[in-house]
Amino acid sequence: MPESITISSLDEATASWIDEEAKRRGTNKEAVALHLIRKGIECEHGHVALQTYDDLDSLAGTWSEVQATEFMNAITYFDQVDEKLWQ
Repeated sequence: MPESITISSLDEATASWIDEEAKRRGTNKEAVALHLIRKGIECEHGHVALQTYDDLDSLAGTWSEVQATEFMNAITYFDQVDEKLWQ
C-alpha cells in the first residue's frame, strides 16, 4: 500500500511553482511533487541519462520576423569574398 507524507514548512515560492506547474500539466499538486521526488531520486542514484544534443532544435522557430531579418542583414557580408585574401 502506498504511503503518504506531509511536507511542512514549504516556502511560498516553491508551493506557488508546484501549483502553477500542476495547472500547466492539467494534474494535481501531488502528482507534480511525486514526479519531482522521483526525478530527484534518479539524480541521486545516477540513473539519469542526460540527453545529448547535437543540433539547434531548441532554437528553431524562436525568433520573431524582425529578429530573423536583423540577423540575415547582419551576416550578408559573409557572402562577400575578399579578393586580397585569395591572391
